[in-house]
This record gives sequence, structure tokens and C-alpha cells, in this order.
Amino acid sequence: MQEKPTLRQRLRARTENKASATGVKLPLLALALGLAALGLFRWAQTDRARMDAFIERVSMPYKRLFSALADPLPFSLAELLCTLGVLWLLWLLVRTVRQMRAGHRVLARRLVSLAALAVWIYALVCGAWGVHYYGTSFAQKAGLVTDGMTVEQLHATAVWFAERVNETAHTVPRDENGRFCVEPGDILADTAGLYAGITEEYPFLDGPDRRAKPAFYSLLMSAANFTGYIFPPLGESTLNVDAPAVFLPVTVAHEFAHQRGVAAEQEANFVGVAACVASGRPVYVYSGYLFGYLHLANALYGADYALWEQTGALLCPEAIADFEANNAYWDRFEGLTAQVMETTYDAFLQGYGQELGIRSYGACVDLLVARYCPL
Repeated sequence: MQEKPTLRQRLRARTENKASATGVKLPLLALALGLAALGLFRWAQTDRARMDAFIERVSMPYKRLFSALADPLPFSLAELLCTLGVLWLLWLLVRTVRQMRAGHRVLARRLVSLAALAVWIYALVCGAWGVHYYGTSFAQKAGLVTDGMTVEQLHATAVWFAERVNETAHTVPRDENGRFCVEPGDILADTAGLYAGITEEYPFLDGPDRRAKPAFYSLLMSAANFTGYIFPPLGESTLNVDAPAVFLPVTVAHEFAHQRGVAAEQEANFVGVAACVASGRPVYVYSGYLFGYLHLANALYGADYALWEQTGALLCPEAIADFEANNAYWDRFEGLTAQVMETTYDAFLQGYGQELGIRSYGACVDLLVARYCPL
């Protein structure tokens, strides 16, 4: 039988309940201000010049400052913060349940506080990341025309990439089965000056070097079908080091593109390929050519199956072995988790006007053809 609360406990609970009712006003104010900030973002996003000014004067300086603070750490600060955040939420849940059982009315204040926190986190993501979707795009800055292509241009570019793949496949270490064999740690350690080559062609991509961090939760990232991500509040990139390493170099270059203000995924893919190709580092060069060929071949498959077969037949055995190893790895993770994460991220991209959603990862083909087509 549960004991009745004492007079002292009842008085204390009554006092705390009054404080709780009063204390909800501050979280409500924070929530209102956060919603106002999001409303301001939605209003400003229609003006590209305004977005460009905000990116140059606020967003990029902010990311460069906080990425510089996170850079010396050998681990992903983003992962640490997310882990601590989950633990804090679990602790808060337990504490709230205990307080409610003791007769304290804290639920409303906690829910409003959490809502305010979520809104401000999203506002920070919009200010540090979302603004780039509404500024001048990479393609516009680079002057790359992507009004369309012919099948002949697509095929010629795919063949050109296949030839480059074959030329560079023998320049990287391989195991006894002929597969790409470079330790992820060695790849991540060789990123200083990675963008030196591409900034000669596209000077607006210049920026401070930052480290690529290995993900402690790499296996979970694979289950969610992610190879890397940038954490907008810190401007820090975290990489999946459990997946086959053959595409890790180009993924690093892709995330570095995000750090330098390239938001759209199709453009970041192109920049990743171009940065690897221009880097002069055999491991990165091969990874870039292989990744570029993969996207071109996928597009050619839907455009002309016969030409796709002809182009695929050009690949050397080493490249085919790398594709087979990569496919075998990702086949293990086909399931509900990957589908849920893809759907969620698709909605996230479309929320910033990326109508292609998750498919925009393959839309770098237009840029590859515009830049590398030999015709």
C-alpha cells in the first residue's frame, strides 16, 4: 500500500507546481523566437542575393570557426555530441517519470522546452547549411551548362571514364584477389591539400583544410545506407570506415565539398570526383574515376542498354572486382532500416527544394558530361 505524502511533501509539491506553471513561460518564449527565426529564413530564401550575403558574412565564417575548434580532435565531435544528447534525453525521461509519480507537474514545461530546443537546432541547421540551397549554386559559379545531353555525349563520357579507370586501376595497392586494398586510416590521413588541384580551376572552392573523422558508429551508418555526413552545427565531416574503402577517398572529397559551401548532393558528387581527379594522388584519382564511371554507367543503363553493355565490357578485371566487393558489402544491409533512413533523408532534401530527393546523388551526370565529355 502506497503511503500518503506528508504535509511537508504536499507543500513542497504545491510550491514546485506553481514554479512549473510559471517556468513554462520562458520555454514558450524560446519556442516563439525559434519559430520566428525559421519564419525569417523562409522569407529570406526567396532572395538569392540576400542568401549569398548571409552565406559569405555569417554562415561560412561560423562553420570555419567551429570546424577549426573541432579539427584537432582525433575523433568525431559530432558523434560525441549526439551520443551525449541521446544519453541526456534518456536521463531526462527517467527524471520526468519519477517527478510525475511524486506529484510534480513538469510534463508541460519539459515538452515545451524540448520543442523549443528542437526548433532552435533546426534553425541552426538552416542557418549553417540550408542557406546554401538558396544561394548561387556551384554550377552557376563554375559556368557549367547542364541544359541536357545526347546519348552519344553520355556514352562518350562513360567510355572516357572507363579508360581512365583502367589506366589508374594498376596504380593502387591490391590484395591477393585483385581488389583495392588501402587502409581507411591511411586514406583519411592523406587529406591535407586535397583541394589544391581543383581550386586552380574553381578558385571559389578555396578554404581551410579540415580533417576527415572516422565514424565510431560506422556499422550503424552502413545499416542506414550512409557513407559519410557533415554535421552542420560544427562543419565537421564524419566518414564510414566500415564500408569498402575503394569509394572512401571520393566520399571524403564529397564531404569536403559540403564544408566549402556546396550543398546540393549532385554538385557535391561532381566536385568530389573533380577534386580527386585533380589531386594527383593515385588512391584518390582512381576512386574519383571509378565513382564518376559508376554514375555515368547507371545513367547509360537507362538511356541505352546496348551501349551500357559495350561500355561495361571495357572495364579491367581489377575495377570489376572492386565493384563486386562493394556490391556484396551493401547487399548485406538491404532492409527496413536503410529504407526508413532513405525516406527520412529524402524528405530532408526535398524540404530544401531538392526535388530529386535522394535521387539527386546520381544527378551529377549532367555536370560530368558538361566538364569531361571528349566530343
